[in-house]
Amino acid sequence: MKKMFLFLIIASTFSCAKKVSQENVSKTSEEPKKEVSVGGDPDSHGCKASAGYNWSTLKKECIRIFEGTKLSHYDDGKTYTTASYVIFDGNKAELFLDTQKESIILERKSEGDSWKKDNLELIPWKGYVLKKDGKIIYTGK
Repeated sequence: MKKMFLFLIIASTFSCAKKVSQENVSKTSEEPKKEVSVGGDPDSHGCKASAGYNWSTLKKECIRIFEGTKLSHYDDGKTYTTASYVIFDGNKAELFLDTQKESIILERKSEGDSWKKDNLELIPWKGYVLKKDGKIIYTGK
């Protein structure tokens, strides 16, 4: 009986000590949380990514690229959708590719021609085809 009584005293001492230490931890860790407003994350151009806007070098304004033409990644005859887009302005096309951090501006000489820059070529054929070094890498409508 004495052993049981001693055990209960020791057990209650540990549980009270644990409760007090948990109260101290919770009191000291409470700091005011900073409120984050949706759409309050403008980039260096003032575009709010959380609202779907990206800077367009071509249009010189914040745009929502998903309102442009969507391109699908094309690999060895298999097509799968990615978040890649192209917007057009006259004889220029701006590519927003999932593989690039910055957009790419392509130009064409006249209507009906393809848009080109370095080893990239955007061809208006059954929608659009983007080639790199002559190999199809994206398609879209």
